[in-house]
Amino acid sequence: MFSGNILLALADNRGNRTDEKTYLFPGTGFFIKNREPYDDREAKEWFHSAVALEREGNFAKALKIYKKFTKRRTDLVIDFEGTQVLIGPEAIYRLALIEEKQGDWKSSFEHLELIANAYVLYDFNRVAESLLRIAEKIVTEKQPKKWGFVPRLSSSSENRARFLQIVELAKGPKFAPRALMILANLAIKDEKEDEAIDALERLINFYPENFRSENAFFMLAEIYRKKTAGPSYDQHSIKTALHHYEDYLILYDNPPPRDSSESLNDYQTRLKDSSMRKEQAQLGVNEMSEILAESKIEVGEYVEKYGKYFLVRWKELGNEPALKFYREAIDHYTNTKAAREAEKRIQSLTSEE
Repeated sequence: MFSGNILLALADNRGNRTDEKTYLFPGTGFFIKNREPYDDREAKEWFHSAVALEREGNFAKALKIYKKFTKRRTDLVIDFEGTQVLIGPEAIYRLALIEEKQGDWKSSFEHLELIANAYVLYDFNRVAESLLRIAEKIVTEKQPKKWGFVPRLSSSSENRARFLQIVELAKGPKFAPRALMILANLAIKDEKEDEAIDALERLINFYPENFRSENAFFMLAEIYRKKTAGPSYDQHSIKTALHHYEDYLILYDNPPPRDSSESLNDYQTRLKDSSMRKEQAQLGVNEMSEILAESKIEVGEYVEKYGKYFLVRWKELGNEPALKFYREAIDHYTNTKAAREAEKRIQSLTSEE
C-alpha cells in the first residue's frame, strides 16, 4: 500500500503537531477542542480492538471505536496482517463500509470525504470508487428507513453537491467524467439547466478523450434546443443548438472506441445509443435550420411591409433589403421548407421590378 520512502516520510513527520490537515477534524473535548493527533500506542490499541469486534459481528461497539478516528487524526503506520496500513484512514474507511451496509449512506459518504481530504497518502482509488457507489445509491435507490420506520429523504441539491464534490476531489479521467455525467443528468432532472451545461462543458473541455464526451456533446445540443421559442424570438439558443448538433455529427461520425472500464454489453448498448443520437442530431439540425430560415423570412417580410417607415433611402433601395433576408434563408439553410418559400418571395418581388 505504501512505498518505503513514503513510510519513512510518515515516520519522520508523525510527531509534527502542526499538520495542515488537522483542522479537518472536529477534535475532542467540551470547552476546548483538542485536535492534536492521537497517541500512537492508544490509536493502535483502538484499531486492533475495533477490527476484532467487527469480525465478531459486534458492529455497534466497532463503530463506536472507529468513530474516534473521525475526531482527531493519526498518521501511525503499522504492519497489519503482512501489509503496511495507515490506521487513521483505514479505520474511517471500515467505518464507512459498515455505515453503508446499515443504510446510513449520507454519513458513510461524509466519512469517505474526510479520508479524501485529510489523508492524501491513502488509497484514493478505493475511496473514490466508494464515494461514487454510495452517491449513486443515494440518487437511484430507495433509501433505507431510519430507526426501522422513518423514511430517509434525499435532497436534490445535496445529491448534486455530492457529485460536484467527487469531481473536485477526483480531478482526473478515471472518476471525474462519470461524476460529471451523473451530475448533469441530476441537474436536468431538477430543471437546473445552467448547472447541467456547466457539468457537460467541463466534461467535454477537460476530458475530451473520455467516451462520455460524445453523449455530453449531444446532451448540450438538446438542452439548447429545448430553450428555443420559435422564429419570432431570440435566436441565440437556436444557433447554439444548431452548432452543437453540427459539431456532434462531424466529431462523432464514428463513436469513441470501447473504454477499459466498459463491459462488452455496456459498449454494445452505447453503440446502439450513439446510432440513435446521430439520427436525432440530424433531425435537430433540420429543425433548427428550419426555425432560423423562418426567422429570416419573418424579418424580410417585416422589412418588405414596414421598411418605408424606418429605412433611410427606402425608395432608392426598393425591395433589396427584404430580398437580402430572403436570400440569406436560401444560402444558409438551403434544404428547408422556409428556403423554398423564400425562393417564391424572391421570384414575386423581382417580377414586380
